[in-house]
Amino acid sequence: MRSYKIAEAARLLGVSDDTLRRWVEQELLPTTGATPAEIPGPELAARAVELARAAADPTDILSSARNRFVGLVTHVQIDGVMAQLDIQAGPHRVVSLLSAEAVREMNLEVGSLAVAVVKATNVIVEAPRE
Repeated sequence: MRSYKIAEAARLLGVSDDTLRRWVEQELLPTTGATPAEIPGPELAARAVELARAAADPTDILSSARNRFVGLVTHVQIDGVMAQLDIQAGPHRVVSLLSAEAVREMNLEVGSLAVAVVKATNVIVEAPRE
Protein backbone atom coordinates (compact mmCIF):
# COMPACT_ATOMS: atom_id res chain seq x y z
CA MET A 1 0.00 0.00 0.00
CA ARG A 2 1.40 3.39 -0.98
CA SER A 3 1.59 6.21 1.55
CA TYR A 4 2.25 9.93 1.05
CA LYS A 5 4.36 12.46 2.93
CA ILE A 6 2.51 15.50 4.30
CA ALA A 7 3.63 17.93 1.55
CA GLU A 8 2.77 15.50 -1.25
CA ALA A 9 -0.60 14.62 0.30
CA ALA A 10 -1.43 18.30 0.75
CA ARG A 11 -0.56 19.05 -2.88
CA LEU A 12 -2.73 16.17 -4.11
CA LEU A 13 -5.68 17.42 -2.06
CA GLY A 14 -5.11 21.07 -3.02
CA VAL A 15 -4.58 22.28 0.56
CA SER A 16 -1.63 23.66 2.53
CA ASP A 17 0.75 21.49 4.54
CA ASP A 18 -0.54 23.19 7.70
CA THR A 19 -4.15 22.29 6.84
CA LEU A 20 -3.20 18.68 6.31
CA ARG A 21 -1.29 18.59 9.63
CA ARG A 22 -4.38 20.01 11.40
CA TRP A 23 -6.53 17.27 9.84
CA VAL A 24 -4.08 14.70 11.21
CA GLU A 25 -4.19 16.33 14.67
CA GLN A 26 -8.01 16.38 14.52
CA GLU A 27 -7.94 12.69 13.49
CA LEU A 28 -9.62 13.42 10.16
CA LEU A 29 -6.71 11.63 8.47
CA PRO A 30 -4.65 8.80 9.97
CA THR A 31 -0.90 8.38 9.62
CA THR A 32 1.13 5.24 9.07
CA GLY A 33 3.24 5.84 12.19
CA ALA A 34 6.32 6.53 10.05
CA THR A 35 8.65 9.44 10.78
CA PRO A 36 8.26 11.86 9.12
CA ALA A 37 4.48 11.43 9.07
CA GLU A 38 2.87 9.72 6.07
CA ILE A 39 -0.78 9.33 5.11
CA PRO A 40 -1.98 5.90 3.86
CA GLY A 41 -3.08 6.00 0.20
CA PRO A 42 -6.60 4.56 0.67
CA GLU A 43 -7.45 7.09 3.41
CA LEU A 44 -6.05 9.94 1.33
CA ALA A 45 -8.15 8.77 -1.65
CA ALA A 46 -11.29 8.70 0.53
CA ARG A 47 -10.57 12.24 1.76
CA ALA A 48 -10.09 13.41 -1.86
CA VAL A 49 -13.53 12.07 -2.77
CA GLU A 50 -15.05 13.73 0.30
CA LEU A 51 -13.48 17.09 -0.54
CA ALA A 52 -14.60 16.88 -4.17
CA ARG A 53 -18.21 16.43 -3.05
CA ALA A 54 -17.95 19.55 -0.91
CA ALA A 55 -16.55 21.83 -3.64
CA ALA A 56 -18.90 22.16 -6.62
CA ASP A 57 -17.77 23.96 -9.79
CA PRO A 58 -19.64 27.28 -9.80
CA THR A 59 -19.29 27.67 -13.59
CA ASP A 60 -21.24 24.48 -14.35
CA ILE A 61 -20.03 24.36 -17.96
CA LEU A 62 -18.84 21.56 -20.23
CA SER A 63 -15.35 21.72 -21.74
CA SER A 64 -13.48 19.76 -24.39
CA ALA A 65 -10.07 20.72 -22.94
CA ARG A 66 -7.24 18.20 -23.21
CA ASN A 67 -5.42 17.84 -19.93
CA ARG A 68 -3.39 15.67 -17.58
CA PHE A 69 -5.13 15.01 -14.29
CA VAL A 70 -2.79 13.96 -11.45
CA GLY A 71 -4.69 12.26 -8.66
CA LEU A 72 -5.43 9.22 -6.57
CA VAL A 73 -7.10 5.99 -7.59
CA THR A 74 -10.37 5.79 -5.65
CA HIS A 75 -11.99 2.71 -7.24
CA VAL A 76 -10.84 -0.30 -9.25
CA GLN A 77 -13.30 -2.81 -10.69
CA ILE A 78 -11.93 -5.68 -12.75
CA ASP A 79 -14.39 -7.75 -14.78
CA GLY A 80 -12.78 -10.32 -17.04
CA VAL A 81 -10.38 -8.71 -19.50
CA MET A 82 -11.54 -5.13 -18.81
CA ALA A 83 -11.37 -2.84 -15.79
CA GLN A 84 -12.91 0.43 -14.64
CA LEU A 85 -10.58 2.82 -12.82
CA ASP A 86 -11.71 5.98 -11.01
CA ILE A 87 -9.22 8.76 -10.29
CA GLN A 88 -9.94 11.73 -8.03
CA ALA A 89 -7.80 14.67 -9.21
CA GLY A 90 -8.65 17.60 -6.96
CA PRO A 91 -12.32 18.33 -7.66
CA HIS A 92 -12.23 16.20 -10.83
CA ARG A 93 -13.31 12.55 -11.00
CA VAL A 94 -11.94 10.78 -14.04
CA VAL A 95 -13.25 7.33 -14.99
CA SER A 96 -11.30 5.18 -17.41
CA LEU A 97 -12.04 1.82 -19.01
CA LEU A 98 -8.83 -0.07 -19.69
CA SER A 99 -7.58 -3.63 -19.84
CA ALA A 100 -7.38 -5.63 -16.63
CA GLU A 101 -3.85 -6.55 -17.73
CA ALA A 102 -2.81 -2.86 -17.72
CA VAL A 103 -4.22 -2.36 -14.23
CA ARG A 104 -2.28 -5.37 -12.96
CA GLU A 105 0.96 -4.40 -14.76
CA MET A 106 0.88 -0.89 -13.27
CA ASN A 107 -0.10 -2.25 -9.82
CA LEU A 108 -3.00 0.20 -9.68
CA GLU A 109 -5.08 -0.05 -6.52
CA VAL A 110 -7.09 2.30 -4.32
CA GLY A 111 -4.69 4.92 -3.03
CA SER A 112 -2.21 4.64 -5.92
CA LEU A 113 -0.91 7.82 -7.52
CA ALA A 114 -1.96 8.01 -11.18
CA VAL A 115 -2.26 10.47 -14.05
CA ALA A 116 -5.27 10.52 -16.38
CA VAL A 117 -4.21 11.89 -19.76
CA VAL A 118 -7.27 13.16 -21.61
CA LYS A 119 -7.31 13.68 -25.37
CA ALA A 120 -10.72 13.92 -27.00
CA THR A 121 -12.71 10.94 -25.69
CA ASN A 122 -9.70 8.74 -24.79
CA VAL A 123 -8.23 8.56 -21.30
CA ILE A 124 -4.74 7.12 -20.85
CA VAL A 125 -3.74 6.23 -17.27
CA GLU A 126 -0.09 6.55 -16.19
CA ALA A 127 1.52 5.57 -12.90
CA PRO A 128 5.04 6.36 -11.68
CA ARG A 129 7.46 3.45 -11.56
CA GLU A 130 8.21 2.26 -8.08
